[in-house]
Amino acid sequence: MKTDDDCPDPDNLLTSINQEEETGKQGKLKIFFGMSSGVGKTYSMLKTACMDLAKGVDVVVGYVESHDRSETKALLKGFEIIPRRKIDQEKITLEEMDLDAIILRHPYLVLVDELAHTNAGGSRHAKRYQDVLELLDNGINVYTTLNIQHLESRNDTIAQITGVTVRDTIPDEIFERADDVELIDVTPNVLLDRLAEGKVYAPPQSEEAEQSFFRKGNITALREMSLRLVADRVDKQLKSYMQQKHIEGPWKSGLHLLVLVGPSTSSAKLIRWAKNLSYTMGADLVALHVENTQVLNESQQEQLAKNIDLARKFGAEVIITSGDDLVSTTLDVARRENISHIIIGKSGKQSFFSSLFSRDNFVNRLLKESGEIDIYVIEPGFEAKQYKRKLVSYPDFSSSYKHYVYAILAVLMTVLLCLPISDKTGYQSISFILLFTVLILSMFFRLGPIMLASAVSALAWDFFFISPQYTLKITEPEDLLAFCMFFVVALVTGTLTSKARKQERLTRKREEKTNALFHLTNQLAGAENTKKIIEIAKEDISKYFNVESYFLLQDGNGKLTKKQLMPKPGDFGDSEYSIAQWVFKNLKKAGKFTDTFSLSEYTFYPLKGLNTKPGVVVIKPNKKFNGETRLFWDTFLVQISNTLEHHYFAQQARKANLPDESGKLYKTFFNSISTELKVPVGTIKRALDTLLSDSHSEIVRNGLYTEILAASGRIKCLVENLQNVSPLETGKISLHIDWCDINDLFARVKNNLLNELKPYHLDIVVPQTMPLVKVDSGLIQLALYNLVYNSCKYSGSGTTIRLKAFYNDSYLILQEMDRGPGFPSDNLPLLFNKFYKVDAQTTEGLGLGLFITKGCVEAHKGTISMENRQNGGARFTIKIPTEISYINT
Repeated sequence: MKTDDDCPDPDNLLTSINQEEETGKQGKLKIFFGMSSGVGKTYSMLKTACMDLAKGVDVVVGYVESHDRSETKALLKGFEIIPRRKIDQEKITLEEMDLDAIILRHPYLVLVDELAHTNAGGSRHAKRYQDVLELLDNGINVYTTLNIQHLESRNDTIAQITGVTVRDTIPDEIFERADDVELIDVTPNVLLDRLAEGKVYAPPQSEEAEQSFFRKGNITALREMSLRLVADRVDKQLKSYMQQKHIEGPWKSGLHLLVLVGPSTSSAKLIRWAKNLSYTMGADLVALHVENTQVLNESQQEQLAKNIDLARKFGAEVIITSGDDLVSTTLDVARRENISHIIIGKSGKQSFFSSLFSRDNFVNRLLKESGEIDIYVIEPGFEAKQYKRKLVSYPDFSSSYKHYVYAILAVLMTVLLCLPISDKTGYQSISFILLFTVLILSMFFRLGPIMLASAVSALAWDFFFISPQYTLKITEPEDLLAFCMFFVVALVTGTLTSKARKQERLTRKREEKTNALFHLTNQLAGAENTKKIIEIAKEDISKYFNVESYFLLQDGNGKLTKKQLMPKPGDFGDSEYSIAQWVFKNLKKAGKFTDTFSLSEYTFYPLKGLNTKPGVVVIKPNKKFNGETRLFWDTFLVQISNTLEHHYFAQQARKANLPDESGKLYKTFFNSISTELKVPVGTIKRALDTLLSDSHSEIVRNGLYTEILAASGRIKCLVENLQNVSPLETGKISLHIDWCDINDLFARVKNNLLNELKPYHLDIVVPQTMPLVKVDSGLIQLALYNLVYNSCKYSGSGTTIRLKAFYNDSYLILQEMDRGPGFPSDNLPLLFNKFYKVDAQTTEGLGLGLFITKGCVEAHKGTISMENRQNGGARFTIKIPTEISYINT
């Protein structure tokens, strides 16, 4: 009977289904794998493809090298061969696989020989395996060939066995992701016979190869490696299958390997060894680089970047952190990441001198403090030893020679200043002044100049101030002890101060990057639209990376658009745009300092959201982003991508809600306009029916005419309000600014509302010193008309409606007040919205009056506000910046 614990985890099941769906969209990769050239990989690939062709499969040859072998040429005759692309280079023409032609042809299966081949300059990709990956991404199945010496992780071992370093390598990830690997195996004797018969190389080359690479011992070792690697792959596939199908078994779990990465060329050996071990153990791999106060030169930074890239190629998670103590920092990260094994290189045998500067041997300390974490120590090579000694043991002597000169000059200047006062103060006091000088120097220089300054100051103190003067001889034992103590104290204090300053500099550098990310995140969070997001991103990229950036965003349909919010560089043409399209489609960087489209002057980075592809960012860098700068850049792009994605989804949500909102607005509008027209149209109809049905006295007729006139005026007001909405909404209203007398303005408003104002008392308050103001009198009159008309509808008969005007601090202030019911506090933020009415059921009108009033005021760059009066009623205040004139006032 199965329990709940026996049932598969729904989350794991869903992840597995999604992975299968994603894998199903890509082409399948089959590798014909062998121990070396001549085992028959290409021949076997063509034989298998012939059988597929016989079954009706659409097979084409993308690139197959026959090496003038008759058997291979015979097999090629039945296939469609895609013509190769010709590349002219330095008076010779090279041929490469035509990637675009194959993608355009889009066969079911393509044959691509020599997976590890390096493409000619000017090709889209630097390596052929990158071409194959693009074919797979386009859903095209690939057959290819590969030798074991071309696997990156086996490169060092192969070089050790054969004495030959292979330059053309591929990441192990390509081999691991292959859907099928067929091992083409022959015995060493058979391979040597083929070599002798000229079936592998031409006779002169065969003899040379037999004496170097193709020795029987080498071939046997390569064969064993090939068999072991394929066997490990089969074992891993079996375990993966059993886990996917939930077949019970003893699983290895919780294995996590950590390898230390440094700026040494031999650090690559550690990474390859760690990759091999992680593959065999089925463990996750983490690559750790610890930055400390040691300053790396340009070549070291470049090598460190290569090592980190190699770790990423192997699928390792890269962690870059900082710390002064390499051992404690490494163990802190290991425990935080639940690491089970740490891989390091031997630091070599330490001399007595180096042990003075090292708290303990690095390996011994790591073994002693690692606890339950297993430590693997391997021989990394001479260069790694040298770097390890430099990193852990020896002081930093990388300062410029100028710093040493400045340190000596500072000490000599102090000595010259102290000579005149030495007789009065005594030589003991002079020692404190010299110590103070060394401390000051340690705030500006590294350890090398400080050590030199300590030695020079001690000798100068002895020579110039300790009796007998002007000799290095010390006669008194207490002076000898003081001299030794002076040197030690100067050295120790200077060293500690210099070290503290380095740590402070490193901490400040990290803090600056943290603050930069916080600043970017904070700014992006407040961006109201896509244009503002791009402006912030461009500004911060320019500020922190010193490069100009250009953003190409998707058009909402999953396609990159040429129409952009920001101007593009002048030399950004169609070829650059096509590279951006490729980057957007494949989600891989390209351009300068990459292996794809490397001849471009720009570098293109995909913006990767969690669920969408927001677009591509393009920069024109002067140098490659290395080490922590690259990690900083990647983090920057993640923040920008996530913000763009969030904004995109918000826009999509608004678009999805737009039909519903439009429907509600449409219904509200027509309900309002039908209600608003019903009363005046009904009044006109009844009055006309009465006039036409019978003869009436003149008094009755005049009353009916008045009703018709009032109803017509109401309809006219409604139409005018509707006509005013469109230009106010679009902001296309044109102002006719001129000098205006506020008394005349109020009088026109009163005359236009004479009938409506009959039940009320209109109080107009204008100071006698009120100047002329420069406004559009028509729009201001319309705004006041709507306010007074509203007061007439809502105020009780006999109450006072007041219009007030005054000028204050460059602003015209207009107020309209009544003694109506006022407005509920919950409705105040919505009063000026289009079609908004406080009581939609009982109130007449369309809800446009206050919306139009606000538009008229804002057209003058002014503001309007509303507040409820203390004893009932409402007060509207209009504030408009304007010029004034006291002429004729």
